[in-house]
Amino acid sequence: MPTIKDVARKADVSVGTVSRVLSKNDTVKQPLKLRVQAAMDELGYKPNLAARALRTNSIDVIGLVVPDITNPFFAQLAKDIEKEAASRSHSVMLANSDDDLETEKIQIAALLDRSVRGVIVVATSDSNHPYEADVPIVSLDRRLGDHALVSTNHFDGSGQIADHLHKLGHRRIAYIAGPDTMDVARRRREGFITRIETLSRPDDPIKLTIHAGQFDYDSGEEICRKILAETADSDDRPTAIAAASDQQAIGVLRAARDLKLDVPGDLSVTGFDDISLAALVVPRLTTIRQPTAALARSVIDRIFEPAKATGDEEISGDLVMRESTAALDRSD
Repeated sequence: MPTIKDVARKADVSVGTVSRVLSKNDTVKQPLKLRVQAAMDELGYKPNLAARALRTNSIDVIGLVVPDITNPFFAQLAKDIEKEAASRSHSVMLANSDDDLETEKIQIAALLDRSVRGVIVVATSDSNHPYEADVPIVSLDRRLGDHALVSTNHFDGSGQIADHLHKLGHRRIAYIAGPDTMDVARRRREGFITRIETLSRPDDPIKLTIHAGQFDYDSGEEICRKILAETADSDDRPTAIAAASDQQAIGVLRAARDLKLDVPGDLSVTGFDDISLAALVVPRLTTIRQPTAALARSVIDRIFEPAKATGDEEISGDLVMRESTAALDRSD
């Protein structure tokens, strides 16, 4: 990608002259303007509006790309980022990628062309494309290319759920995982499995089954129906279902209700995220609360002071115990 120095060299002028042409400074004579413009055209140079705005301290917008703004978790995350940005007199320009890699590329490029202070990206499931820019780009929740990632400690959060169900006496547990293409889903699944393997003992074994799904309501409902249908008349029927997201868990609650199963009497259910609906469904959902305010604070700090915050950061989530889980009657 050609730089302003390449243009200056091509036009045989100083970098300052190129800069004055770009800023439409009237002191530059017409022949020089034409020479610089010809060099830019020949090289295919496009001025970096973000970098120029940064030098003049005129940036007051932060870009944010999310995969699905209808997902309640991303909506809450965007709200907290907007609040944190506002505390620094900045606004947020929101773009939705629809979890599509090509759309994500287009949205990021569009934001970088609009003089933003920096860009925060919740990447698509298979986004490994790195970006070069004169402003900070930060990955949030899901990694974008090789850019530093700020996320909840998904591994530890799932371990907390495993501990909770074990303490309640559950030894037949089904885990509904997220899509294997997403690192966040893999980390949650690995955290749950690892903790269950640690807790399971020869004299007190835990029977764990893993079921792959998506992070949405329908996936949770469909997989729950399948699990319960396959184990309906069996001693293998799980006494607890742990879902990798609250949306999945709410789908499980829906299936259990339709099948006339009492939650938590017949089946304990847990989620992950603590979206607003988790406290509104009946029974209210036991889950891991993602620290959205802390996540927002961290990514905004990295936009404003990128040199002070390098490398990845994981922030611990908290177990929120509600009515969807209960101690198991060990005579069951």
